Amino acid sequence: MKIAYLDCFSGISGDMMLGALIECGAEPRGIEEPLQSLGLGELRLRNEQVRRGALMGTRIQFEAPPQKAHRHLSQIRAMIERAELSPGVKQRAVAVFTRLGEVEAALHGATLEKVHFHEVGAVDSIADIVGNCLALELLGVDEMHCSALNVGGGTLECEHGTLPVPAPAALELLKGLPVYSSGVQAELVTPTGAALVSTLAASFGAMPAMRVLGSGYGAGTRELEEMPNLLRVTIGESVDARGESVDAGVSSIVSSGSTMERLWMLEANLDDMNPQVYGFFSERAFELGALDVFLVPVQMKKNRPGVLLSVLCRAGQRDALMNLFFQETTTLGVRCSEVLRRSLERESVEVTTPYGKVSVKVARENGNILNFSPEYEDCRRLASAASVPLRTILQEASFAFWKESGSSESREPGQGQNE
Repeated sequence: MKIAYLDCFSGISGDMMLGALIECGAEPRGIEEPLQSLGLGELRLRNEQVRRGALMGTRIQFEAPPQKAHRHLSQIRAMIERAELSPGVKQRAVAVFTRLGEVEAALHGATLEKVHFHEVGAVDSIADIVGNCLALELLGVDEMHCSALNVGGGTLECEHGTLPVPAPAALELLKGLPVYSSGVQAELVTPTGAALVSTLAASFGAMPAMRVLGSGYGAGTRELEEMPNLLRVTIGESVDARGESVDAGVSSIVSSGSTMERLWMLEANLDDMNPQVYGFFSERAFELGALDVFLVPVQMKKNRPGVLLSVLCRAGQRDALMNLFFQETTTLGVRCSEVLRRSLERESVEVTTPYGKVSVKVARENGNILNFSPEYEDCRRLASAASVPLRTILQEASFAFWKESGSSESREPGQGQNE
């Protein structure tokens, strides 16, 4: 498993993190080109080597036409969803902005949809957050880990006036995380940097065991007398106590065409919540990047009937989804456990039936079709339009897929569906 470790000895900002990831091997063009689809105008990524103290690092800047700096969360979310980005990048970026929005809403007494970002709504901040999510994907990073954060001290000037360091938004985002100040009178952790690590990092503390593959330094804007104003990122392969890859034993039993990945299962038992809330919780969880949300009836203490609410997610979305449990449900605690998931290679193909076109999800391994399933929404729409039973559309779509694929290995629709 490929991991990234952020050493925040001089704090973190969005541009410092992106500069370090570029030094680790993330191709600038692979970041710049997808960012054009955000609709922020002609965006240019400039990176240069600069000296900070005795060390060199990469300083990045975004150049774009002048635009308004204030944007609502809903506007930024829509911008990301429309962009030509992978689902993983979209999930990570939306999760970061949603976490920022929740904090801003709480600080300013606004609702999540009404809150608007000031500095974080500017072009360079949006590009920093989405750019970092792109860089992590380009590097193939499965998990991100972070050191304790040096937050600095003193005061700063912003649109809200003179504020203490760390800024209120940054401090709120850092709740529950290990922080300290080395005495430097400067803002070392920005709200953007705090949002990125608090949303995407799987753990905070010492460097995890790894086989080092590379490292990079991202440079901050100012020069500090006390220390190099740099963020160091180390990329490596996770290893166990014997120095062996943690995935070595697992990957050896996985065939090509399927993948094994580490995920997190979040769970809580509930027996005193309005049932209407479960639907809203599920919608919000999927917006934050949950892979699956499900409910199981359970018998709780004192023979009370209850519900086991479970959420499956990746490490980067774990903390945001744990917070969602506390914000939207009545639970006082959330159980968190690491799980392994083996998933087949998936694709979507379109088939033609006498009633119209239907998308079909197909699962393969080693080129062989192991399972397929017509998309329910397509079948439901055609059944309603033609006033025929849903079962008829499902059968026609299955027959069309079998005929067009020419495969006798296809199974009955709906078998083996998972998250």
